[in-house]
Amino acid sequence: MDEISEGLLLIVVGFFAGIINTLAGGGSLFTLPVLIFLGLPPSVANGTNRIAIVVQSLGGTLGYQSKKISTFPFPIYLGVSASAGAVIGAQIALQLDGAIFNRILAVIMLIVGFLILLRQKPLSLNLTERLTGKYLMYAILGFFIIGIYGGFINAGIGIVIMIFLNRLNHLSLVKTNATKVMVVMIYSAVALALFAIDGAVDWKLGLLMALGTLFGAWWASRWSVKKGDRVIRIAMLITLFIMSVKLWFF
Repeated sequence: MDEISEGLLLIVVGFFAGIINTLAGGGSLFTLPVLIFLGLPPSVANGTNRIAIVVQSLGGTLGYQSKKISTFPFPIYLGVSASAGAVIGAQIALQLDGAIFNRILAVIMLIVGFLILLRQKPLSLNLTERLTGKYLMYAILGFFIIGIYGGFINAGIGIVIMIFLNRLNHLSLVKTNATKVMVVMIYSAVALALFAIDGAVDWKLGLLMALGTLFGAWWASRWSVKKGDRVIRIAMLITLFIMSVKLWFF
């Protein structure tokens, strides 16, 4: 594939991944295989993918902030906790053999598929928020664990974060998304720094994909606020269906 076609592919895939990740989650299940398909070693693909994640999360955060959707300082507490976990996860990923990483990615895709099939209860709407006291402590602990996985590979974690914040902290889906993108931005920046220090980042490919994710995330965040929780729920269901088809047939 020539450089122009490669660049266009990365931008287009990044744009749709930015939309998917902002509205629901699971975009890395598409971007990671594309980077590996383009010839990057698995560990470098993993590190390179973090550029797009950080940029799209920044775009999503700015989009939600522009619409005055915020749970500050709640995401900062969770981001710091998740960053501590991400340090552990990233170190594990950097030490893994490429072939083993590919097998783990395949298993993770299957696990995500089972979670999609098993999760039947819809996310709740119009709940009283629980952002302080014991619920804050539970969230901080939970996001330390989430951060370990996020630092390791991050694929599909957005859906887990949305379910966690909605069920435990009773955030609406719009506020769940706004919190999610800020937390992911914080811990992913830490993970990206660790991969970069180890030389496991292709900045050229990563920035091209990030260009697409930035516009996708910005558009999706502003559009979702206008349309509200109902549309986000529909977007999640569509995303989950697409991921299920991908995992089952491809």
